Amino acid sequence: MGLRGCFQVFCPGSYPVLVVPLFEQITMNDYSERSLVLHRSLHGKLGVYSKVPLLSRDDLSLAYTPGVARPCEVIAADPDAARELTIKRNSVAVVTDGSAVLGLGNIGPLAALPVMEGKAVLFKEFADIDAWPICLATQDADEIVATVRNIAPGFGGINLEDIGAPQCFEVEARLQDLGIPVFHDDQHGTAIVLLAALLNAARVVGRPFEQLRVVVNGAGAAGIAIARLLAGVGQEGSGFRPVADVIMCDSRGIIHADRSDLNLVKQEVLGFTNRGNVKGALGAALEGADVFVGVSRGNLLRAEDIETMASDPIVLALANPIPEIMPDEALRGGAAVVGTGRSDFPNQVNNVLVFPGIFRGALDVQARSITEPMKAAAAIALAGVVDEPSADRILPEVLDRRVTPAVANAVARAAEQAPV
Repeated sequence: MGLRGCFQVFCPGSYPVLVVPLFEQITMNDYSERSLVLHRSLHGKLGVYSKVPLLSRDDLSLAYTPGVARPCEVIAADPDAARELTIKRNSVAVVTDGSAVLGLGNIGPLAALPVMEGKAVLFKEFADIDAWPICLATQDADEIVATVRNIAPGFGGINLEDIGAPQCFEVEARLQDLGIPVFHDDQHGTAIVLLAALLNAARVVGRPFEQLRVVVNGAGAAGIAIARLLAGVGQEGSGFRPVADVIMCDSRGIIHADRSDLNLVKQEVLGFTNRGNVKGALGAALEGADVFVGVSRGNLLRAEDIETMASDPIVLALANPIPEIMPDEALRGGAAVVGTGRSDFPNQVNNVLVFPGIFRGALDVQARSITEPMKAAAAIALAGVVDEPSADRILPEVLDRRVTPAVANAVARAAEQAPV
């Protein structure tokens, strides 16, 4: 149905309703054009508001000079007081270099800004966290690390976003000593939601999670993080029971010990994957496997490929916007449970299900990092929001308001049990 004239944007709280003129006919399901109109009319999705009134000289003296000098003195004497006296206790920097934005690729920091604004809006809406988009005009790892170090005093956490592999691994690792949580959502957010989905999918097909043999296709940031989490890396002593085996594939096939073309990150992957040193193309990995996880490219598999897997296989094809295999094709091949990254199919694997709660829980207990047990706890809590998993519902809806509190509480408990 066409729409002409104007439409309304409803803003929360005291914000006014905005009436936006439309100069051309736009269909209601044309999200690209509707989004462009929205962004142009609002000039971005974020703003800043004051928590204090400035209606008198007394107000001004409290919020600024001379009164503000006293909090400064307290913080100078005790830096930890900044968490009680400033926005630091509830603020996150959303940092990108624009090198791996959604499915758009290396579009640079300025073009990435709408995505970072959107991320900040989600932080606020779902976890009441004040997040700030920081788009860096560099893709040099040393410069990214140095910049984040220099801005870190003003934030309670750092969310790294849309930084390409393998650089993202180095950047995140080098920032773990900041004393505040540093979390690359493209890696760990995806991995946590995937784990939650797989926990419930295993229940649906009646197969013990720890007996699953999983194929992960795509050895980028998300794929490697998924493999690490499913394999239980860093979970020793936490009680988490990993899957039986993970086989990783890249564009050249199975990652195995006899390949001479592996970079350092892929060599490290061999320490926790492919226990039998299976070789060959993706098809060889799929034979008899219980689970296919795709974080690669669209239209990669057909029904005949799924038929070679174990009975009632689980297919989580997350390539966007076109999955590695469309759900109807996977079901035709015998898949019992199918998930994608898309909102127009059941079982959407979407990072918004976890990153607000991860940071909410970490900020609430002043955690100094996001540990592997905290990630597993988040996944288990997320899976638990679904009371009775089914083939079409292994994850909660992204707008389910029970999700963030459940994840935040689990993360906070895990942090307190093993403080870092």
